Amino acid sequence: MQKDALTPRERWLAVLKREKPDRVPMDFRATKEATEKILKHLDLPDKKALFERLRIDPVISVGPRYVGPPIPDERDIFGCGFKLVDYGMGVYRECVYHPLAEFETLEEIKRNYKWPNADWWDYSHISRKIDACEEYPISGGGSEPFLTYKNLRGQELGTMDLVLHPDMVHFCLDKLFDLCYQKTLRIYEQIPGKVMITKVAEDLGSQESLLFSPHHIGEFFIPRMKRMMGLVHQAGAFVLHHSDGAIREILPSMIEAGIDILDPVQWRCSGMEREGLKRDFGDQLIFHGAMDNQYTLAFGSVEEVRQEVIDNLRILGEGGGFILAPCHNIQAISPAENIVAMYETGYEYGWCQ
Repeated sequence: MQKDALTPRERWLAVLKREKPDRVPMDFRATKEATEKILKHLDLPDKKALFERLRIDPVISVGPRYVGPPIPDERDIFGCGFKLVDYGMGVYRECVYHPLAEFETLEEIKRNYKWPNADWWDYSHISRKIDACEEYPISGGGSEPFLTYKNLRGQELGTMDLVLHPDMVHFCLDKLFDLCYQKTLRIYEQIPGKVMITKVAEDLGSQESLLFSPHHIGEFFIPRMKRMMGLVHQAGAFVLHHSDGAIREILPSMIEAGIDILDPVQWRCSGMEREGLKRDFGDQLIFHGAMDNQYTLAFGSVEEVRQEVIDNLRILGEGGGFILAPCHNIQAISPAENIVAMYETGYEYGWCQ
């Protein structure tokens, strides 16, 4: 059996810089319940032991500490209300109160709503947090403001606003992006040159097509994302763009805006076939993810999991440019044996010749 020659940070960086690593990096993301299930199956005490056992190359996320005005229970900093929803094998925190839903005009929002600002967070501890993390890739900052906007307005109103109240969307997204921009900038200032990855996210696709028209994506999302991506690149970091679903149609525009890493590569979605993505965008994008959560990890056999790992390495990993990971948080329904098989197969077959 070969042995690792690089640290997780060195391994990620080699892939991102189009250099040859010792093996394909492997990332991890899972719900709390799924993680506990895997730990129990392997009789391990914590995630650190899990990463060592399965040779996972985890990303360490850093961020500021909230020190602003007190937040009521079950609310967030934007005033959105949440409750825990039981789905049988665990819980998710779902938004159930939308503080901007009552307003019908932009002027009402301007008069009645107070926006958070970057001074409500303390950034001074971040440098200490990474002292023991030098061997791992560091992630910090980023944005996903339309998700927040939909929480503020509600899913239905927030989506309809793109057509019915574009002035409201533009104003609110500017506020949300500016907050993300300033928080990200202050993180970079605390640990200059240390952040490797910043996520610039927005879920733009469904199973079959885009969630929004290319026109609306070009009007509301891409220009603001491009500004954030410019900041990321100025700091010497790489942009990881997360967008679920069928988004092939807008990938050229996203590449032009500045994305470096495409996540999560839901290859069962329409137009997201791995061979086509690698052929058409493999020299411009690093692919992150691609282990299917909809069927393979949750309901497939161990052999199906192993075969999908081998296929992903063969297709997306050809010539480099691939980081193996589940294409969303591993869910509690997924058999622990499948998750172990994914990482053990990735380690067995992921060595670079």
